[in-house]
Amino acid sequence: MTVIEAKVHRSSARNARLAFILTAVIVGLLAAVVAASYIHPILALFLGALIGVPLGAAVWVLVRIWPVLRLLWWWTPEIGITTLLGAGWVQLANYTPMPVTFAVVALVVGVPAALPACRRALVAWTWCFVVRHRLRVCFAQFIIANQSGSLPLILWAKPTPVGERVWVYLRPGLSLADLEGRLDRIAVACHASTALIERASDGNAAYLRFDLKRREVLTATVGSPLVDVIDPATPATDRPAPAVPTALDLPDVDVPTITLPTQGKPAQKKPPATANGSKPAASSSTPEDDISDWI
Repeated sequence: MTVIEAKVHRSSARNARLAFILTAVIVGLLAAVVAASYIHPILALFLGALIGVPLGAAVWVLVRIWPVLRLLWWWTPEIGITTLLGAGWVQLANYTPMPVTFAVVALVVGVPAALPACRRALVAWTWCFVVRHRLRVCFAQFIIANQSGSLPLILWAKPTPVGERVWVYLRPGLSLADLEGRLDRIAVACHASTALIERASDGNAAYLRFDLKRREVLTATVGSPLVDVIDPATPATDRPAPAVPTALDLPDVDVPTITLPTQGKPAQKKPPATANGSKPAASSSTPEDDISDWI
């Protein structure tokens, strides 16, 4: 983390100088051109400088403190919840007696903890906050290992029946292919069973969705509704059990024997010759064909 933070600070300082110069020059020139239509050009240059330099300084400050602003933005949910709870406790302690204060705190803390639905919802949303920070730690370690890249923007997270789903917008230095080979490390860092990743947008390869699985929800035994449809008074039908062969021998199979002709056309049978070698006269009735030769 020290290498990354030093790199970020150097980059922010360089970007702040460039932003100051560009903003001051562009705004100053535009202001001078517009003011030259109403006053002397030399006075317009001074007026443009008076307008451009303060705006450039404001942009320099904004770019320079951007790492701090990004860190504050990253911790905004935790800071907001802590501030709200602290302000609520102070107001409650200042305007109510001590027994009333403890009673209200017991109700606010005890009721969600006692109701299973509220307790599960609170635990699920707590894991969403934890997973965002654990993913950030993973990305920082990956960037340190590669010595290149920037931390991605972890947008938001929501609970799912099996875990959490987190949307991430990658910045230069990381890709979907790099993260697919490190899903086991991501699952370990997030204290999950498995981790899956896929693109959340078909037109943007940097917009990804992480699915972290912590539990299996398909383990319950579900009764079939068809049992209630069957009439209990229906008599049972006795079905004979078929004989299941334990062994099979090919000669035991009762199938017709098929003889295929050796040529594409069956051989013509020659009529028997007579004693003097002459062919017998054709009979008036045509003999039937032997169809076994055609099968």
